[in-house]
Amino acid sequence: MSKTPIYKVIFYNQNQVYELYAKAIYQSEMYGFLEVEEFVFGEEGQMIVNPGEEKLKNEFAQVTRSYVPMHSIIRIDEVEKEGVGKIHELPASSGKVANFPTMPQRPGNITGGDSSD
Repeated sequence: MSKTPIYKVIFYNQNQVYELYAKAIYQSEMYGFLEVEEFVFGEEGQMIVNPGEEKLKNEFAQVTRSYVPMHSIIRIDEVEKEGVGKIHELPASSGKVANFPTMPQRPGNITGGDSSD
Protein backbone atom coordinates (compact mmCIF):
# COMPACT_ATOMS: atom_id res chain seq x y z
CA MET A 1 0.00 0.00 0.00
CA SER A 2 1.69 3.19 -1.16
CA LYS A 3 0.76 6.33 0.70
CA THR A 4 0.46 9.63 -1.19
CA PRO A 5 3.35 11.88 -0.15
CA ILE A 6 2.65 15.23 1.47
CA TYR A 7 5.02 18.14 0.95
CA LYS A 8 5.61 21.16 3.15
CA VAL A 9 6.44 24.10 0.86
CA ILE A 10 7.91 27.27 2.37
CA PHE A 11 8.25 30.37 0.15
CA TYR A 12 8.38 34.19 0.13
CA ASN A 13 5.37 36.16 -1.11
CA GLN A 14 4.93 39.93 -0.76
CA ASN A 15 7.07 40.41 2.35
CA GLN A 16 5.58 37.33 4.01
CA VAL A 17 6.74 33.74 4.39
CA TYR A 18 4.10 31.15 3.50
CA GLU A 19 4.16 27.60 4.85
CA LEU A 20 1.75 25.36 2.92
CA TYR A 21 1.08 21.63 2.66
CA ALA A 22 0.34 20.03 -0.71
CA LYS A 23 0.08 16.57 -2.23
CA ALA A 24 1.63 17.46 -5.59
CA ILE A 25 4.54 19.67 -6.63
CA TYR A 26 6.08 19.82 -10.09
CA GLN A 27 8.61 21.79 -12.08
CA SER A 28 6.44 23.94 -14.32
CA GLU A 29 6.62 24.19 -18.09
CA MET A 30 6.83 27.93 -17.46
CA TYR A 31 10.55 28.39 -17.00
CA GLY A 32 11.55 29.28 -13.44
CA PHE A 33 8.31 28.29 -11.71
CA LEU A 34 7.23 25.43 -9.46
CA GLU A 35 3.63 24.16 -9.64
CA VAL A 36 1.93 23.44 -6.31
CA GLU A 37 -1.35 21.49 -6.42
CA GLU A 38 -3.79 19.69 -4.13
CA PHE A 39 -3.40 21.92 -1.09
CA VAL A 40 -3.95 20.21 2.27
CA PHE A 41 -5.54 22.08 5.17
CA GLY A 42 -6.83 21.01 8.59
CA GLU A 43 -9.80 18.72 9.04
CA GLU A 44 -13.26 20.11 8.26
CA GLY A 45 -14.87 19.06 11.56
CA GLN A 46 -12.11 20.47 13.72
CA MET A 47 -13.40 22.32 16.81
CA ILE A 48 -10.45 24.70 17.23
CA VAL A 49 -10.04 27.25 14.44
CA ASN A 50 -6.56 28.52 13.64
CA PRO A 51 -6.85 32.08 12.23
CA GLY A 52 -3.59 31.76 10.26
CA GLU A 53 -4.72 28.60 8.54
CA GLU A 54 -8.19 30.07 7.92
CA LYS A 55 -6.53 33.00 6.14
CA LEU A 56 -4.64 30.53 3.93
CA LYS A 57 -7.81 28.53 3.25
CA ASN A 58 -9.61 31.68 2.15
CA GLU A 59 -6.71 32.84 -0.02
CA PHE A 60 -6.39 29.48 -1.79
CA ALA A 61 -10.10 28.49 -1.75
CA GLN A 62 -10.62 28.83 -5.52
CA VAL A 63 -7.04 27.91 -6.52
CA THR A 64 -6.43 24.55 -8.18
CA ARG A 65 -2.78 25.17 -9.00
CA SER A 66 -0.33 27.83 -7.85
CA TYR A 67 2.85 28.82 -9.71
CA VAL A 68 5.62 29.85 -7.31
CA PRO A 69 8.83 31.42 -8.68
CA MET A 70 11.85 29.17 -8.05
CA HIS A 71 13.80 32.02 -6.45
CA SER A 72 11.01 32.50 -3.87
CA ILE A 73 11.23 28.91 -2.60
CA ILE A 74 12.95 28.59 0.77
CA ARG A 75 12.50 24.89 1.39
CA ILE A 76 10.47 21.82 0.39
CA ASP A 77 10.13 18.85 2.77
CA GLU A 78 8.35 15.54 2.27
CA VAL A 79 6.50 14.92 5.54
CA GLU A 80 4.59 12.02 7.11
CA LYS A 81 1.40 14.02 7.68
CA GLU A 82 0.15 17.54 7.17
CA GLY A 83 0.65 20.23 9.77
CA VAL A 84 -0.85 23.64 10.24
CA GLY A 85 -0.33 26.09 7.38
CA LYS A 86 1.11 29.45 8.45
CA ILE A 87 1.94 32.92 7.21
CA HIS A 88 4.85 34.67 8.91
CA GLU A 89 5.29 38.42 8.58
CA LEU A 90 8.82 39.56 7.80
CA PRO A 91 10.22 42.38 9.94
CA ALA A 92 8.96 45.76 8.83
CA SER A 93 11.30 48.06 6.97
CA SER A 94 10.97 51.77 6.31
CA GLY A 95 8.16 50.99 3.88
CA LYS A 96 9.85 52.81 1.01
CA VAL A 97 12.26 50.11 -0.09
CA ALA A 98 11.32 46.53 -0.92
CA ASN A 99 13.73 43.71 -1.59
CA PHE A 100 13.57 42.56 -5.18
CA PRO A 101 13.81 38.78 -5.38
CA THR A 102 17.18 37.79 -6.79
CA MET A 103 18.47 34.66 -8.40
CA PRO A 104 20.89 32.60 -6.31
CA GLN A 105 24.58 33.11 -7.10
CA ARG A 106 26.39 30.36 -8.98
CA PRO A 107 29.41 28.98 -7.15
CA GLY A 108 32.77 29.84 -8.61
CA ASN A 109 33.37 33.03 -10.54
CA ILE A 110 31.11 35.59 -8.84
CA THR A 111 33.05 38.70 -9.92
CA GLY A 112 32.28 38.17 -13.60
CA GLY A 113 35.92 38.49 -14.62
CA ASP A 114 37.67 36.45 -17.28
CA SER A 115 38.07 32.82 -16.19
CA SER A 116 40.32 31.69 -19.06
CA ASP A 117 43.39 30.79 -16.97
